[in-house]
Amino acid sequence: MMIRIRVGFCVKNLAKGTEQVRQKLLKDPDMDVAEFGCTSYCGICSKYHVAIVNGQPITADTPEQLFDNINDYIDNELIDQL
Repeated sequence: MMIRIRVGFCVKNLAKGTEQVRQKLLKDPDMDVAEFGCTSYCGICSKYHVAIVNGQPITADTPEQLFDNINDYIDNELIDQL
């Protein structure tokens, strides 16, 4: 059984450079990528690049680091939930 990985982004955060992460994730057929007007994580969203992966906020200082952190979270946390 394959787990569906949902990744959400705040549109304001995408405008800060996180859009490049969204574009990479859109190419992965196992990812369900969405964007929202707000993800309700404004405190971290204003300071970091943020993605919400299956309800869990993932943060990073750069888009490249965010992409890596998302993949690390999926590989190390979500896989355990299968």
